[in-house]
Amino acid sequence: MKIGIDIGGTKCAVVLGDDTKIVKKIRFDTTDLEDTLNNIMNAVASIGEGDAIGISCGGPLDSKKGIIMSPPNLPGWDDVHIVDMLTERFGVPTYLCNDANACALAEWKYGAGRGTENMVFLTFGTGLGAGLILNGKLYEGACGMAGELGHIRLSQHGPVGYGKSGSFEGFCSGRGIAEIGRTVALEGLQKGSPVGFCRTTAELDGITAKLIAQYADRGDKDAREVYAISGRMLGRGLAVVVDMLNPEVIVIGSVFSRSEGLLREHMEEVLRKEALEASVQCCRVVPAALGEAIGDFAALSVAIEGGK
Repeated sequence: MKIGIDIGGTKCAVVLGDDTKIVKKIRFDTTDLEDTLNNIMNAVASIGEGDAIGISCGGPLDSKKGIIMSPPNLPGWDDVHIVDMLTERFGVPTYLCNDANACALAEWKYGAGRGTENMVFLTFGTGLGAGLILNGKLYEGACGMAGELGHIRLSQHGPVGYGKSGSFEGFCSGRGIAEIGRTVALEGLQKGSPVGFCRTTAELDGITAKLIAQYADRGDKDAREVYAISGRMLGRGLAVVVDMLNPEVIVIGSVFSRSEGLLREHMEEVLRKEALEASVQCCRVVPAALGEAIGDFAALSVAIEGGK
């Protein structure tokens, strides 16, 4: 059996499981550093025996040295040598992995990427992270920064994501879709033709990807166009991925999983136009399969794959 630890900005989970299933889980809130570390240690001690521990956590971090280095969603987690702490306390091999890479492992082992040798996972959540499975193993690059696809600039102008206007993350993330929506809404207000999902300037700050999707699902043309813009840029970004890496499958989570019907047609149109035909034909683009359980399986996958 293995132990997985999923450290999130608001919630943490410690799970016990093996190659096929999770048999036990302990959840608790993420609070300050000291209390959260104590809760992690207590949960690992009580959950049952495991011969390895895997940790999934948002970056930046040094996976080789096992150090969490000031993630923006974990204030106060500065230079935390979490692998050393757990190894010293429990005496078993412990491994640390950024959450996008860990989720890629999870979808590869348990989800939509099972049976493949070359798979790309995109988070498409609040931001756009990615994990690469190449030739049957996680690829992290020279300094652990491989797969930062959200940083690719797709246009000289556009919503800001990953500190760059017009980036892949700017167009294809929950934050990015909300920003596109605010631009569309502001144009409508200035022309005297407000859009359905934002009738006044006071409502601009309340625009979210979820709100726009709700209107788009009802047939609102402006909301559907916001998702069409994101979908077309998703196709452009995926064309780069397909041409460079020639994967068998691209698995996309979160927003894509929930709003595939608003994005796929536009994504596929641009992908077929921009990428090499042979590479497109051998690559499937599918929603993530693990849903809300992906964080649990991600942490467990780090423990399972860490010793290989």
